[in-house]
Amino acid sequence: QVQLVESGGGLVQPGGSLRLSCAASGSIFSIYVMGWYRQAPGKQRELVASITSGGSLNVADSVKGRFTISRDNAKNTVYLQMNSLKPEDTAVYYCNADRIRSFGGTVVGAVWGQGTLVTVSS
Repeated sequence: QVQLVESGGGLVQPGGSLRLSCAASGSIFSIYVMGWYRQAPGKQRELVASITSGGSLNVADSVKGRFTISRDNAKNTVYLQMNSLKPEDTAVYYCNADRIRSFGGTVVGAVWGQGTLVTVSS
């Protein structure tokens, strides 16, 4: 069973920075895509950024130039460096991993972390 554990959320002032981390554990041979989504109060969950095992990126326009996604395939870990944070970035951030191949060869679909709260406020 694959689990995702997120860390790094918290309270930050506008213009500040935070770094989120998400580590996947379990019987994992490879993970095709890992990413971050967020959900603000009263809004739908939206993609922030994702990265494939080969390094292909998909980044939301609202965070381009401010957020950087990266991953360590050997550690099954994905990171989100968030700079120049704005109040509208306030949300619960969820880690996602998709197309997870186990050592036994089975492939599992999307797995979600428990979420970490990011609050941008003065």
